[in-house]
Amino acid sequence: MKNMVDKKKEKVSSKEKSKKISSEKVEKEVCEIFNVEKNGKEETVQSCGVESEKPASSEQLNKEKKIFLKLAIILVGLVLFFVAFYLMSYYSTHFDYKGVKFSVEKMGQLTLYKTSLPVTTSDGKRADYNFYLRNDPRKLEAIQFDGQINLSPNMVLNMTNSFNCNGDGMIAIANIQNLYNLIGTKMIRDENATCDLEGRYMFLRIREGNKTGIMEYGIKGGCYNIDVNNCEILPVTEKFMLDTFITVNAKLKSQ
Repeated sequence: MKNMVDKKKEKVSSKEKSKKISSEKVEKEVCEIFNVEKNGKEETVQSCGVESEKPASSEQLNKEKKIFLKLAIILVGLVLFFVAFYLMSYYSTHFDYKGVKFSVEKMGQLTLYKTSLPVTTSDGKRADYNFYLRNDPRKLEAIQFDGQINLSPNMVLNMTNSFNCNGDGMIAIANIQNLYNLIGTKMIRDENATCDLEGRYMFLRIREGNKTGIMEYGIKGGCYNIDVNNCEILPVTEKFMLDTFITVNAKLKSQ
């Protein structure tokens, strides 16, 4: 019985001791240095004293931890928000179509789809040559293309109609010429030429048709009928360019 009472006393005294320790103040020496004027002269005086601080309670520490945790959560949330916003903005204007990278750009009222091909300049430096399509490459998939692109050092272009189409015809032909000149294919305009059975050159015939589309023909391929319906010369020629981009890009990656 006596032992039990002694133990209780020890517990009580230990609690009182812990309370006393937690309430004790921590003293530390604090010194200040300042200048004073004495007898017309300026002297540096150091004054020291003892400053007491009461240690933070466990309740106060818990509050500070909660505040810090909330600030950390808010900061992480803001970082994640800005990262998500940046990624959404980027991928809404950048996409990959069958290995060809495109970016969406605004030029006045026009929405253009930019891609590029590497070129070697006259001084031997590497640079990117930009191409701008007026039609979304992902929507050009709706235009039927029976065949594939077979590149050749030469191409003969044959047109059965001027295809003015409010200026779209000139833009379409200029785009094809720029692309094939860039990749090293020499273009020849010949209204009397036909498909070469030996496949010595690409043959591109642009003509009117009941349905807009592209068909490859010839014993060795490389000859193409590009049919234009309802003045859709720009979409169909850009479809031909798009498949050329895909072919060239695949060859560059394999090198």
